[in-house]
Amino acid sequence: LHLPVGEGVLQDPVGVSMGNPHAVFFVPDAESVDLELLGPKLETHPFFPQRTNVEAVHVLPDGALRMRVWERGVGITQACGTGACAALVAAALRGLSGRTAAVILDGGRLDISWREEDGHVLMTGPASVAFTGVLDEQDA
Repeated sequence: LHLPVGEGVLQDPVGVSMGNPHAVFFVPDAESVDLELLGPKLETHPFFPQRTNVEAVHVLPDGALRMRVWERGVGITQACGTGACAALVAAALRGLSGRTAAVILDGGRLDISWREEDGHVLMTGPASVAFTGVLDEQDA
């Protein structure tokens, strides 16, 4: 449950795989974490030869998880479904949460459940169009 990785305020992560790697860091205030600075350092840390996603998570008084994310190969994003799932599993493994919680991201809320009977992690949340466009075949 504890990886020998850290940078600045992000220390002692839980490593979780949701089919892709996640380093979940629990912090007193996710808003104050400088992901622009720390995200790329942790993404490319030698402990993660394939690089990793980085989540900064604050457990709120109501049991919800406030999460900000640095996605590997992308940078800061508004949301990350596998990251939200990883955050809930990491919080439950550390005893910071139950097996069901809301995860609040910059892009909105996701409800995550980690089923005990089969170990599946379920995510529920809204879907919306973020962008539309037309690709000229000559440019493809």
